Amino acid sequence: MAVSATAAAPNPTTGREGPKPPAQPWVRFGVRRLGRLLVSLWVLVTASFAMIHLIPGDPVRGALGPTAPVELVEARRQALGLNDPIPTQYLHYLKGLLTGDLGTSIASQLPVSDVVAQRLPATLSLAVLAFLGSVVVAIPLGVLMGVLTRRGHGRRTELAFTTTSVFVATVPDFLIGVALIYVFGIRLGWLPVAGDETAAAYVLPVFSLAVGPAAILARIVRVEMVGVLEADFVRTARAKRLPARTVYLGHALPNAVTAALTLGGLLLGAMVAGTVLVENVFAWPGLGSTIVQSILTKDYPVVQAIVLVYGVGVLITNLVVDVALAVLDPRSKIRED
Repeated sequence: MAVSATAAAPNPTTGREGPKPPAQPWVRFGVRRLGRLLVSLWVLVTASFAMIHLIPGDPVRGALGPTAPVELVEARRQALGLNDPIPTQYLHYLKGLLTGDLGTSIASQLPVSDVVAQRLPATLSLAVLAFLGSVVVAIPLGVLMGVLTRRGHGRRTELAFTTTSVFVATVPDFLIGVALIYVFGIRLGWLPVAGDETAAAYVLPVFSLAVGPAAILARIVRVEMVGVLEADFVRTARAKRLPARTVYLGHALPNAVTAALTLGGLLLGAMVAGTVLVENVFAWPGLGSTIVQSILTKDYPVVQAIVLVYGVGVLITNLVVDVALAVLDPRSKIRED
């Protein structure tokens, strides 16, 4: 600090200020993360544009059908700018994004932003509820398993927990959804299996999305908890004869969930992407079912927009996790920069 203060002081000979002290670590951290986010967004936008235009076939003909008049197809291509060179279309696409214009649906002739706005709440509610449900179940379960299986205790409990969690985590969520529909919707008739009109309709799709990530998260929390319980600061807390609840929840848990938070952010992104299949299994009126319909009809402006929404959601989730980790453990995250 003394060196920085001397360097920043005015030069007694020239009267000019010396070199400025280095920017604060938090400022550098924020600038770097924002720069990475912008670069990732540009790559995502370019990749989604290229992906759609590499798909063979005429999107207008695909959307209007094989019996549509040639004049109508050509007029629609001209109106959408599809007769322009690819670089020109790319520049128009970027300009539209910067002004908030996502284009017009080829099939419905509605603004794509309206289509996304109608479907996005259903997808977000499904993903957020699944994430919260997985966290609420996984963290207490992981902590409990960590306490029961530390120092080699509870070998049978550990084996049963590990086997079950690995099995659950490896089953695709849409297969879990199909099994839940058969058991609770068809055989027992307890819960609705389609739509989002009632609160009960959320149960099966949320469970389908949450059960796999909850199993993964619980395993991570258990491993971290076992390691933290052997740390010196926990031994010191026990030596002070603090209550067990204070030791586990006040000292061990905050340190054990740091790795779980990182994984939880990645799982949230995976959950958002996983809604594509689960929404189609449960006829959920969200972005996942819309993108499948749009791919089948080659309604590529809608496909591009939904791909962007999913990608931006994952990028923002990762940014939030990075900031949260930096707040919880500034030494590890900020020093990376």
